[in-house]
Amino acid sequence: MRFTLSMGLGGYQHYQTIAPAAEESGWTSVCIPDSIFFPSITESEYPYLDTDTVRQALDGVPVIEPFVAMAQMAAVTKTLRFYPAVLKVPVRQPLILAKSLSSLAVVSGNRIALGAGLSPWKEDFTYNGVDFERRGKLLDECIAIIRGAMSGDYFEYASDNYQFGPMKLSPVPERPVPILIGGHAKPALRRAARLGDGWISANAEFDELQGMIGELDAFRAEYGSAARDDFEVHVSYTGARSLDELRGLDELGVTDICIAPWNAYDPGLDLQGKLDSLRRFAEDVIQHW
Repeated sequence: MRFTLSMGLGGYQHYQTIAPAAEESGWTSVCIPDSIFFPSITESEYPYLDTDTVRQALDGVPVIEPFVAMAQMAAVTKTLRFYPAVLKVPVRQPLILAKSLSSLAVVSGNRIALGAGLSPWKEDFTYNGVDFERRGKLLDECIAIIRGAMSGDYFEYASDNYQFGPMKLSPVPERPVPILIGGHAKPALRRAARLGDGWISANAEFDELQGMIGELDAFRAEYGSAARDDFEVHVSYTGARSLDELRGLDELGVTDICIAPWNAYDPGLDLQGKLDSLRRFAEDVIQHW
């Protein structure tokens, strides 16, 4: 099992110091959040934590566009991998997204994955002129367009949502960028098994993860992806972090565990506190794995 450092909220001023320290300490990846804007009023309920608590934590917190943040950290590292967990894909134009993803994969030496998901906030869609009710279909089509555009061949697409003639993207990376589908609902688990190269969970305890991974495995058997030994299961874990507890996750089939070794909802934590936390976790856990 590999270990992903979850950057959490705020702190972009520390990225170029934290990333090399994480690489040196044995972390495999870094994941970062995606937040386009903060609506003063929302029609939505956040599915993973109390909505009011989450909104209070998000209000005014600076979140850098993920491609900018990942490029910033990739420039000062050599082996560390990066992905957004997760990017709100359907609210972005898929060809522009494919260009950004392809460019970053090329300049980073194929150290990028795409964590792809749906925003829980309706305003992310409606304020961008995107139909919230069609979000699942739009995500499916965006994934197809991103993959087709990054093939290096001429690619065209026609549907009720997107239409364009033959085009070629250049440059494209040497190998496909893994697309990891995020979400806890059955449609998300099904989409990960059907279309994804992996799955990403939000915060969850062991029993909840056990149930979701069981469902994911059943869907993978249904869609023929169970035989893939490169399928990735990334979990953001809120339980105990002892070696025994983490080995239990390994036995469930988790390939990558996403850990925020500091309080992710404390954007004011200083740099030294973050460095101490990530190094302490590496010494206590990663180096004994």
